Order: sequence, then C-alpha cells, then structure tokens
Amino acid sequence: MTLRKASPFAYLQSCFYLMLLLLPATLQARELPEFTQLIEERSPAVVKINTIEKARSRRSAPQRQDIPEIFRHLFEQRQRQQPQQRQARSMGSGFIISEDGYLLTNNHVIDGADEISVNLLDHREFDAKVIGVDERSDLALLKIEANDLPYLSFGDSDELKVGQWVLAIGSPFGLDFTASQGIVSAIGRSIPTENNENYVPFIQTDVAINPGNSGGPLFNLNGEVIGINSQIFTRSGGSNGLSFAIPASVAKEVVQQLREKGRVDRGWLGVAIQDVDSDLAASLGMSKPVGALISQIDPKGPAAESGLRAGDVIIKFGDFDINDSGELPHAVGRTAPGSEVEALVMREGKRTRIDVTVGSLSGENDQVAGTRANMGGRMGVEVEEIGDRLRRAWNLDGGVIIKRVRPESPAAKAGLRPGMVIVQMGFKEVKDVEGFHSIVSELPAEELLPIRFFVNGRPVFRSFSLPE
Repeated sequence: MTLRKASPFAYLQSCFYLMLLLLPATLQARELPEFTQLIEERSPAVVKINTIEKARSRRSAPQRQDIPEIFRHLFEQRQRQQPQQRQARSMGSGFIISEDGYLLTNNHVIDGADEISVNLLDHREFDAKVIGVDERSDLALLKIEANDLPYLSFGDSDELKVGQWVLAIGSPFGLDFTASQGIVSAIGRSIPTENNENYVPFIQTDVAINPGNSGGPLFNLNGEVIGINSQIFTRSGGSNGLSFAIPASVAKEVVQQLREKGRVDRGWLGVAIQDVDSDLAASLGMSKPVGALISQIDPKGPAAESGLRAGDVIIKFGDFDINDSGELPHAVGRTAPGSEVEALVMREGKRTRIDVTVGSLSGENDQVAGTRANMGGRMGVEVEEIGDRLRRAWNLDGGVIIKRVRPESPAAKAGLRPGMVIVQMGFKEVKDVEGFHSIVSELPAEELLPIRFFVNGRPVFRSFSLPE
C-alpha cells in the first residue's frame, strides 16, 4: 500500500467542510440566549399577590371597563367560593422594588380588594397595604413590613429595539413563578380606553402571558425590568402571542410620584385629536400623513391659552416626534405640568412654532331652531341653525346641523349624514347658515379641502372636494 501526502487544496477543503458543520451550532449559540442565571437571580424578588374582596350588597367584583373588550386585562382568576362565604378571591403578580418592602403591580390586580397578601419564592407571606394607585397607567404601589428583601431595578425602556429578547416571570393560572420568553414585537403601541385616554405607550411582545401574569416584571437580558405585564390581545382568554407591558419609563415616574405625594399629576393640553390620512394631508397642505390633527379645543384649556387651534397638526412636541395621533398623549402625559414646551405644527400648509404651557390633568341630537337653507348647492346638503341646548351640550361656538344629504354629492362622499354639525369648511369656521353658504360659494373647485364636524358630540375631520 502506498501512502500519499494530502495536497494543500484537499487540506483546505477539509477545513472548509468542518467549518460548515460547526457553523450552525455556533450561530445558534450566539442567537439563543441563556436564561437560567437570570431566572435564578431575579425570581426571589418576584411575588405572587392574592386578594380577597368581601361581597357587598348587590355588588359584583369590580371589572375594568375602560379598555376595548378584546384587549383584556389579565384578570386574575376571580374564584367565587360558596355563597355563604360571600368572598371574591383573585390573584396576580408583582415585584419588589426596594429592600424595605415597596413593590409594584397592576392597579386592576388589587382594585376593590379588602385584603392583600404577598407570597415570596421562599414561602414567606406578608400582608400588604396600598401606598397609592394610578388608574390611567394601571399601576399600584404596595408596601410590606420587611427589611433586607431582594429587589429588582428598572432598565431603560426608551432604548428598547424591536427584536430584542425579553423574559417574563409570574404566576399564570396560579402556577407560581413561571418563566416565559420571547422578543419585543413592537414599541409605542397605543390602546385608547373607552374614556379615550391614552397615556401608556405599550411594549408589545410575543411572550406567553396568561391570567395571573398581570403586574409581573418583563426583563431584558441584563436582568433589568423594562416593563410591567398588563394586557393581552385574546379571543379565548389565554395567550395568543400578543401581550402588552407598561414601559419602565412610565413606571418609574409613577412610582416616584406615588411615593412622594400618593397621586400622579400629568401634563394636559385640553384637545381632541385624530390621525391624518393621505387625503387630509393633501387638503391641509402636507406632503405626507403624519402628526396629530386637533379636531377640538377646550376653550379654557392650556392649548387654547397657548394659541393652538382646531385644524392645527402637531408634528413635534418638545423632543418628541409625533408620527400619529396616539403619540401625542404619550408625550404630553410625560411632560411635567407647568412646563413650557415648543410645539411644531402645520397650520394652513405652513410650519409654525408655538410655545405651549402644559396644564395639569388632575347624546342624542338636539332639537333645532332657526332658518332652513335650500337643499342642494355645491355641497349637496340642507342645513339649519343649531339650538342653544345642543350648543351648550357639545360646547360649540357656532356651526350648522345637517338635515338632509343629497346622494352622490360632495357631502355624501365625505361621509356626512343628517344630525351632524358642521363647524369648519376649508380653513374657515362656520358660525351660522348664512356663513356656511358664503364659505361654500368661495371655496375652490377640484381641490382637496378639510371639513370638521361633530358626530354625537365627537369632533371629526374629513376631506372633500367641490365640483366646478
């Protein structure tokens, strides 16, 4: 048998194949994080919260109704006992934020509770008292009487990026101190309440979150709390890969104020806003649909006093870029009341800078009376003066109420219907029927224009165009 030396080419080829074999394992090791140490070190500061609410006459367990139904808070398994015991029990999660016993959870976990107990990983149990709650952020600060406790630190949620790994620890369905992992799916999610309040820019993740996880921490890979698990998007009541956490940046501000004064003061402008679509952007002289369009202003609010007005589109507020209407409440809410902030707005197609002093946030159609207008015209509507009762109920300075709309007219195409109140055409305010027809007669043809009207007291902007 004859032995031959391997050629340099064959040697390099062998090395190349070996690298290909090792590469997937190397990439996998780099991409998949190791959570065991994080869980071991941080779990002792995570708690399980049990509450008892004593039944009261003709009163059921409290239910938060201020969020869209499909965004269900992780209601923590309220289990009615036998009728003679007359108690409602619930459970959730939370975490300790200081060695002297302050801890954080969701407000809805402890809402209405008469008794609150806290269980630690080492099986110790404490009674907790409520230091303060903030319904708008759905956070509650509790206190237990203990010292030298393990506690968690907040991270910088403002630096989060979509795709980052995150980990949750809580007690889903009562399964104590369960860990689940995933990634950040989106940031700055807006979920307005039924009261149309929207002060939390939620972190969206695909972490498996279920009833019982509410109030528990969401960690980054450094073991810092970057969110508090609060809501899930579900039709079944269980995890569907869409969970939402309150950012640490919001929680830190809430905790500080609750510890100092037992309440939370937020910035307030006193405006109603809506998104800008492509047609509205064109009608308002904007190159693209961005910003928060002011559809109504509280005449006694800080926005009106600062010179903002309906029809302005806020595209920047202080250091915050406003890409859609949901981002403005987040920016204003995080601004200290009394602060002076520069707002960049689009007004009649031009950029304008306005200094705004931020304040503190501590029905059926009415009968009409007045002169009827002729049906038709360029808009294709019949309008009347509005009555005093409707004017007071909707806080209107003027406007005309629609009686009839001609099919296929510019008004119909803009979505106008009988009962709506028109208060602005183009960039001019509508005060009465005579003013309405005067404005319509002067508007240019074949050009997208804004129109503002009220539907059941709610202001709305749309766009329309008039024929030649």
